[in-house]
Amino acid sequence: MKPLDTIDKKILALLQKNARMTVKEMSKQLNLSSTPIFERIKKLEKNGVIDHYTVVLNQEKMGKKLNAFVHISLKDHSKQIVEAFVERIMSIPEVVECHFTTGNYSIFIKVLCKNNEHLMHLLNDSILSISGVISTETFISLDQQIDRQIKI
Repeated sequence: MKPLDTIDKKILALLQKNARMTVKEMSKQLNLSSTPIFERIKKLEKNGVIDHYTVVLNQEKMGKKLNAFVHISLKDHSKQIVEAFVERIMSIPEVVECHFTTGNYSIFIKVLCKNNEHLMHLLNDSILSISGVISTETFISLDQQIDRQIKI
């Protein structure tokens, strides 16, 4: 794939601000006709530069007022333990991110919960009951200062 040119970058910036922006609106802002913009978007999708489109829900309005990050230690990193963990953690709807990490912990997850009690039940009844989990350390987010995509 060739490097992105200035027009591709402008298209991506517009889509990041408003993924529902029409090609017609973009053509006005970029002073180009609709067809080349449409073709460029399709090419960016085909090449995987645009991974997907999504709707971002307001977590508080959805009843999830507590963000927490949980560091998880596994007893080992055998294929069986890791696969069983991933299968189980994917079935927990409060888990919105899961990362395998370096350092003192095996896994780092982000969870969205209603409140502290919900978080406590999630940790005790769901996460700590997963085979292979030996410990967790939880950090509650008090406020999120930055939430952004990759800068173009």
